[in-house]
Amino acid sequence: MNTPSPPPFKGRGAVISPPNRFQDWSVENDPESFDPEAPGPQTRFYPDQSTTILCRNDSPDVGFTFSINPYRGCEQGCAYCYARPTHEYLGWSAGLDFESKIMVKYDAPELLRKELSSKNWTPQCISMSGVTDCYQPAEKKFRITRACLEVLAEFRNPVGLITKNHLICRDLDLFKELHRHQCVRTVVTMTTLDPDLSRKLEPRASLPSHRLDAVSNLAAAGIPVGINIAPVIPGLTDVEIPAILKAARAAGASSAGRVMLRLPFAVKELFTAWLETHFPEKKDRILARVQHIRGGKLNDANFGSRMRGEGIFADQIEQLFRVSKQKAGYPETSTELSVAHFRRPGENQMELF
Repeated sequence: MNTPSPPPFKGRGAVISPPNRFQDWSVENDPESFDPEAPGPQTRFYPDQSTTILCRNDSPDVGFTFSINPYRGCEQGCAYCYARPTHEYLGWSAGLDFESKIMVKYDAPELLRKELSSKNWTPQCISMSGVTDCYQPAEKKFRITRACLEVLAEFRNPVGLITKNHLICRDLDLFKELHRHQCVRTVVTMTTLDPDLSRKLEPRASLPSHRLDAVSNLAAAGIPVGINIAPVIPGLTDVEIPAILKAARAAGASSAGRVMLRLPFAVKELFTAWLETHFPEKKDRILARVQHIRGGKLNDANFGSRMRGEGIFADQIEQLFRVSKQKAGYPETSTELSVAHFRRPGENQMELF
């Protein structure tokens, strides 16, 4: 018999804190002592002591080699976030710890300047971010993403940004400067158009209407902007694909992609508990669909299939996406970024001596 999950804390996506897979002990709260009126855990920020900022990626499933993640952990609290298990390497939980204990890379701009200044750096597009959202709520206070963009603009190094937050519009001035040299493209992630579902699924991310407004603002400023429907949750959000593509295209999006729901490690438990809390009547059907596209499991870590899924339901979703994208009128070509204008500030002046 399944024990119902406790009510969620306001503004938090995780309804449980599963054990850390690297530890042989765990702490469990007494469900009978749960107080729904008690304040949820406050977000705490910790300095990250990383000595490098460019993270190298060798996955064939993503379109970049290097990325910058200004933060570890993410206050947005998305119930499905595939990055949650990374917090277990810090000795914390993939549940509430991931969204309430945030590591801040205060030295990121200086580290980036050092790495781009190196003769070993080959100019190429850098992604922000590959793991957690670079425009999560903490960015409004710490402004580390903006400081990194200032460095990238100074070096004229191409950058691609992906986010769920309207805060991206704050940096339009830097995007315009980068766009002068074909050095920027932006992507806004859309999961659903339903604000009530979004509040439950992504409690501290911008609402769908605000994300569409961000697309509109970026497009109006001439900045290349696309959307990413991610994750597609079979049995819950897949039916929204045509409407999302149409709304985003009307807002000015010029490209679109999609990623299937991924449930690695503890995310399986977290998402199952989230379904039990918010959609108990749909839980079994949704999980059955996930298993169908994941070869009978809740997750598939294999390159090639992990982003798209396999089987008849995955094929149907792919066809729905492709046809809907065509009907919405998205261009066939995408924006190409350039490294032709890359420079190391001060390099030419030093050569005079």
